[in-house]
Amino acid sequence: MQIFAIVVSLAIAAVGIALFVKAIREIIAVVKLGQPTASRTGQPQARTVTLLKETLGHTRMLQWTAVGVGHWFVFVGFGLLFFTLLTAFGQLFDAHFALPLIGHFVLYEWVTELFTWAMLVAIVAFIGYRLSRPKERQRGTSGRFYGSTMWQGYFVELVILGVGLCIVTLRGLEYALMNATGDDTSAVHFPLTFWLGEAFGGMSENALVNAIYLVAMVKIVISFTWMIVLSLNTTMGVAWHRFTAFFNIFFKRRADGGTALGGLQPMMVAGEPIDFENIEELDEDAAMGVGKIEDFAWKGILDFTSCTECGRCQSQCPAWNTEKPLSPKLLITNLRDHAYAKAPYLLADPEERDALPAEVKAEAERELVGATEGDPTLPSGGAVIDPDVLWSCTSCGACVQQCPVDIEHVDHIVDMRRYQVLIESSFPSELNGLFKGLENKGNPWNMSPNARMDWAKDLDFEVKQVGADVEDLDEVDWLFWVGCAGAYEDRAKKTTRAVAELLDLAGVSFAVLGDGETCTGDPARRSGNEFVFQQLAMQNAEVFKETKVKKVVSTCAHCFNTLKNEYSQFGVELEVVHHTQLLNRLVREGRLTPVAQSADRTGINGGGHSVTYHDPCFLGRHNQVYSPPRELLDVIPNTELKEMPRNSERSFCCGAGGARMWMEETIGERINLNRTTEAVETGADQIATGCPFCRVMLSDGLTAKQADGSAREEVEVLDVAQLLLASVKRTPAPRTAPTGDGTTTAPAAAGAATATAVLEKPTGEQAGKPEAVKAEPEPGDATQTEATVTEPADVGAAAEASTEPTPVPSAHPAEETEPADATLPDPATTDEPEASTEPGDDAAVQAQHEAAADEDAHPDAEKRGGDTLF
Repeated sequence: MQIFAIVVSLAIAAVGIALFVKAIREIIAVVKLGQPTASRTGQPQARTVTLLKETLGHTRMLQWTAVGVGHWFVFVGFGLLFFTLLTAFGQLFDAHFALPLIGHFVLYEWVTELFTWAMLVAIVAFIGYRLSRPKERQRGTSGRFYGSTMWQGYFVELVILGVGLCIVTLRGLEYALMNATGDDTSAVHFPLTFWLGEAFGGMSENALVNAIYLVAMVKIVISFTWMIVLSLNTTMGVAWHRFTAFFNIFFKRRADGGTALGGLQPMMVAGEPIDFENIEELDEDAAMGVGKIEDFAWKGILDFTSCTECGRCQSQCPAWNTEKPLSPKLLITNLRDHAYAKAPYLLADPEERDALPAEVKAEAERELVGATEGDPTLPSGGAVIDPDVLWSCTSCGACVQQCPVDIEHVDHIVDMRRYQVLIESSFPSELNGLFKGLENKGNPWNMSPNARMDWAKDLDFEVKQVGADVEDLDEVDWLFWVGCAGAYEDRAKKTTRAVAELLDLAGVSFAVLGDGETCTGDPARRSGNEFVFQQLAMQNAEVFKETKVKKVVSTCAHCFNTLKNEYSQFGVELEVVHHTQLLNRLVREGRLTPVAQSADRTGINGGGHSVTYHDPCFLGRHNQVYSPPRELLDVIPNTELKEMPRNSERSFCCGAGGARMWMEETIGERINLNRTTEAVETGADQIATGCPFCRVMLSDGLTAKQADGSAREEVEVLDVAQLLLASVKRTPAPRTAPTGDGTTTAPAAAGAATATAVLEKPTGEQAGKPEAVKAEPEPGDATQTEATVTEPADVGAAAEASTEPTPVPSAHPAEETEPADATLPDPATTDEPEASTEPGDDAAVQAQHEAAADEDAHPDAEKRGGDTLF
C-alpha cells in the first residue's frame, strides 16, 4: 500500500506542478499583451497595506457578512492548511511523520483543526446554497449565478470539501495510532478530532498505518487533480482568482485602497494620457479608446483573468435588474474568454498565423463591439460585446463597489465607448443632440449661455457675478457652481435658488460665473466623447485660473464629482463640496436654524411628515458622501426619515448616469420607475435627493406612477436644500405664556420676535467673512442642540417653500410633481430669455414656447431623451 501510494502521489504531483508552471507562463503572456498603464506601481508601502487589509481583513468580501465570514475561513484555510499537504507527503514515507518544530506545537494543532472544521462548515453551506437555489442560475434580478460556469464552482467546492475531510480523518488516525503504539498523547493535541480517533481505536496498528497511507494519498490526489484541472483551464476564474487576486488588488488604481470610482482615467496611448491640444503629435495608428482586446491595458486583462464569477456585480447592476442585456460579470467573462482565445494568434509570429487552427483565426477576426448572434448577454457568435450591452451602463459604479477582487468595470466600458464614438462614430442617435449642444452652446440643452443667470431673477438679494460684481474669487469665500441643470432645467432652478437663499441667510459670501460657466463635460466623457470633454474642461480650467477659484460648492452630483476628481488632470486643484455638505456644516454651526411648525397650520398628524432619501450615485457611491444629506433631514423638526431597502452603498441608480439621461430607454423596465416604486413603497410623503439628474428621473417616475394610481397625489420629489429652506424660513408657532387668571396666551410679539430672529441675517462680525466653514462635521460635533433647532410645535407634511409661479419652459419642459413654493417667489421666471446676438436664439425661444404649449396639451406625457428629454 505504501509503495502504491508513493508512486501515485509523486506522479500526479509532478504532472500537476509541470502543468501549473506552464499555465502561469501562459497567463503572464496573455496579460502582457495589454497596453502599458500609468500609476499602478507607485506607493508600494500603501499598496501592500491595502493588499493585507483586503485579503486578510476581507474588507470587500464582508460587504455580504455571512458569506464573507465563511469565505474568510476558506481563504485563510487554503494557505494555512498547505502545511497539512506537506505533512501528507511526509506520512507517505512514515505514518508517524510530523512537521519539524511545529508539527506537535499545541497552538498550531488547535488552529489547524479549528480552521479545518470552520472551512468544512462554510463549504457545505456554499454547496447547499448553490443546490437549493436554482433561481440563482436563471435570468432575473436574483440570478447572480446566471451565466457562471457552474461545474467549475461545484468542482472547487467539492475539492475543498474532500481536502477538509481528509485532514480531519488523518488527524483522527494519528490520534488512534499514537494510542495504539503507546506514545504519550493527549486530547489537548487533538481538540476537535480526538473523538474520531476514539472511533478508530479498534483498528490494529498495521491497519492504522495503511489507512494513513491511503488517506494521505487521497488528499494529495485531490489537491493535484485540482491543480491539473486549473492548469488546463486558464479562464477558470473561480479557481485562478486564488492567485491572481493578490496582484489585481496590489495594482488597483488607488494605492490607498479606494475603489476605481469618482474620476475616470484619462484616455491613454502607450501608457500616457492623450492631450487633444497636441493631437497632431499622436501616431496615426494609435488607438483612441479600446477597439480590440489588445487595446486594453495589461491591468484590464488581469481584471478579466481575476473574475470569480460570483455575480455580486450582476446582482446590484441597475441595467441587469431592469431586464437590460448588460451583466457586468458576463461583460468581463466574455472579454476574458475572447482574450485567451485570441491570444495564440497575437502571440504567434506573423508568418506562423496561417497555420493556426481555424477557431483561433476566427476568434482573431471577431469584432470587439458590434452585432451579436443569439443572446446579446451571452452571444453565440458575431461580435464579443453587443452595442445594447455597452450603452446600457449608467456608470453608477455598483459593480465596482461590490467586486471583491477590485475589477474596474466602468473604466473598461468607457474605454470601449471612446473608440465607438471617436473612431467608429457608432453611438445612439440621441447623443447627437447632446454633443451638438455641448460643442455649440456649452450645455446639453443647447440653450443660450446668456440665459444662465435667469434662475436668479427677482431674488431679494444680490447674486454676485465674477467679472461684473467681483473681480475674482479672492473677494468671496465660495464659487457657487450652478451647473447646466441648475441654470436651465426648471426643477433644478428651484434647488439653485434654495441653496443661494440658504447661503445668503447664513451670511456666506459667494459668487457665480454666470455666462462664464460652461458644462463640466461629465456627460461627454462618460458617453465616450473625450474630445468634447477635454475641450470643455480646458475652457473651464482656464476660467478657474483667471478668476482664482479655490473653493467650489455644487448642487449637481455629476459636476461635484467631475470638478473634484477630474479637473486636476488639467492643472486645477480645487476644494469642492456638495451643497448638502456645506449646508450641513452651517446648520451645525448655528448659522441656519430649522424651525418646527405648529399642528394647527398643517392639520396633519400634529405636523409630522416622512421623507425617504435617494442617494445619487455620483455623490454617494462615487464619493462616499452619505451622512450630510441624512443629517440635514434628521435636523428638520418632526421629520421621519424612512430608508429604502436599497440605500447608501447599495443604493439603486435613478438611471440618468453615463449620459443615459439623454438616451431613450427602450429595453426592459425603466430604471427610474423601478427606483420610484421602491421610494413610494416606503410610504414617505416626500422623496428627497441631492442631484438634479436624480430629481428629473424620480419626478418623471413619480408622475407616471401617480397617473396610473399607484402613488399618492400628495407625494413629491424635492431636493434636500428645498426641505431645509422651508424649515428655516417658516415662522415658528407662538409659545404660550401663563396669565394672571390661570389661562395661557400667545403674545403676537413673542412669535414675531422669534420669526424675526430666524430670518435675520448676521450682523457685525457675523456679516463678514465666515470663520472656518468646513464641508462636513468633525467627529464629536453635535448634530442637534437647543441652539440649532427650535421646537415650538410641529412641522407640515410638505415643504412650505413651494408656490412658485410657472417658470420659463426650457428646451425640455419639466412637468412639476411638487406643489408650488410659497417662499420661493419667482415671477421673473415667466419672462422670456434675454435677447441674444447669437444666431438661433430666437428660434430656441420659439421652440420653448411651442414645447410649453405641447406640455399643456399633454400634461401626463412622460418625455425624456433626445428633443423630448423631459
